[in-house]
Amino acid sequence: MFKVKLDKEKCIGCGSCAAVCPGNFTMDSDNKAKVIKEEVESLGCNKMAEEVCPVSAIEVQPVKEAKI
Repeated sequence: MFKVKLDKEKCIGCGSCAAVCPGNFTMDSDNKAKVIKEEVESLGCNKMAEEVCPVSAIEVQPVKEAKI
């Protein structure tokens, strides 16, 4: 599992994340990116969205499993 975080304060609304990963990023009514699903099973295009963001507003991290 991976957690997809978006810093709306950093986002400049360029749309590059939505262009490379339309399955999990969309543009909101305020012209800022929006994450559709914050927890995903696999990286898929989310890592590419993180890499193409010009202001580093996207962070994709593995979810730490709770130890029993």
